Amino acid sequence: MTELQYLLGGFSGILVGFTLGLVGGGGSILAVPLMVYLVGVKSPHLAIGTSALAVAVNALSGVWNHAGERNVNWRCGGTFAAAGILGALAGSTLGKAFDGQKLLFLFALLMLVVAFAMYRGRKDAGIEGVVCNRDNLPKVLTFGFGTGALSGFFGIGGGFLIVPALVASTSMSVYRAVGTSLIAVTAFGLTTAANYAWSGMIDWPLAGVFIGGGFVGTGIGALAARRLAEAKGRLNTVFSILIACVAVYMLYRAALVLMA
Repeated sequence: MTELQYLLGGFSGILVGFTLGLVGGGGSILAVPLMVYLVGVKSPHLAIGTSALAVAVNALSGVWNHAGERNVNWRCGGTFAAAGILGALAGSTLGKAFDGQKLLFLFALLMLVVAFAMYRGRKDAGIEGVVCNRDNLPKVLTFGFGTGALSGFFGIGGGFLIVPALVASTSMSVYRAVGTSLIAVTAFGLTTAANYAWSGMIDWPLAGVFIGGGFVGTGIGALAARRLAEAKGRLNTVFSILIACVAVYMLYRAALVLMA
């Protein structure tokens, strides 16, 4: 890795952190394409392992911030994360064995789904009231395992999947789900990163500069979000379009490699 690549890694961390702080979720899905196409990490698996670690550490700082605002449901988040850890372990194990270029192709398809979901839910106000008990435990465990598996397979934080899954399985509000989801994002990311680290698929110095940039970006994004609160719907729309454009570019690049 060159000095320029490390600088680009720090800049990428700022971008991901900024989008996470600004729109509250979905930003981490940009980590892998930034690692591959901007920083220039040649191995998709190395990019996935490194970004998983970076996203997990940044999510942990987010848990701290939301906990200070009493916006974390620890019981629901812990149960969801426990099931998801098993899913993330299974998903990341499968992802390591999957062809790297095909993995990027599938990742791009997932990004298109994310873009559509963010656009569709741009005006959602959320559901008031939280219920988390033995009646909905099977649903919480099922959603947790499924989102953990996807998170591990693609090496993403998965907040854009976890938030609606928490709402669907527990009826908590979207805002509470955002804070609670960070428990699972941290757990899934650390599980995936540990699995990739076991196979030597993490660039530790790059992860460090990415994490540092993420801390800076998250703070800037959170400040901007407070000032642009009324424009959140428009911000989500713009961001969903950005994700879709990146996904189309990834599909194009991956298709060229696969057809070569």
